[in-house]
Amino acid sequence: MNPPAAAPATTSPVLTGLAPIVSPATVVLILGSFPGVKSLAQQQYYAHPQNQFWKILQAVWPDNPLPSGVDSYGKRRGWLLDRGLGVWDVYGACEREGSLDSAIRAPVVNDIAGLHLPKLAAIAHNGGESFKHARHTRTLGVPVYQLPSTSPANASWSFERKLAAWREVFVAHHLL
Repeated sequence: MNPPAAAPATTSPVLTGLAPIVSPATVVLILGSFPGVKSLAQQQYYAHPQNQFWKILQAVWPDNPLPSGVDSYGKRRGWLLDRGLGVWDVYGACEREGSLDSAIRAPVVNDIAGLHLPKLAAIAHNGGESFKHARHTRTLGVPVYQLPSTSPANASWSFERKLAAWREVFVAHHLL
């Protein structure tokens, strides 16, 4: 009698993240974990309509409407940079099925220090998975914050509570 056949090894696809949105004027760098399926498909940070990232930023700066319409994402990138913000992820590549951070396997950490941001005053991790890598970002010699995730998976925090935490970091670094 032959032994049972081993189940075929299943591997998730290797995914590559998005390029950073930064400039020499970046004061606060917001680090997520890794873009979700929708963000990767659209090649846009925080593209999932239920992610509260853009909504929170709009609430922080209510007098400066987020761009919309044709090439709104390109204009939003400029909008972020004009406010001294940068956006990137702690992982540059990983294996993952779906969008959940808990499904990330074999992550490759981005070289945050390699960005060479002369005005960087703080790093704000968007959620717990990103914050797991705070030890790497602390080597840059700036304050490091764990912000509540803007992901729809973080339903335990109200929008108002998330907004207050995000606003506090921006106030502390004179972006408001």
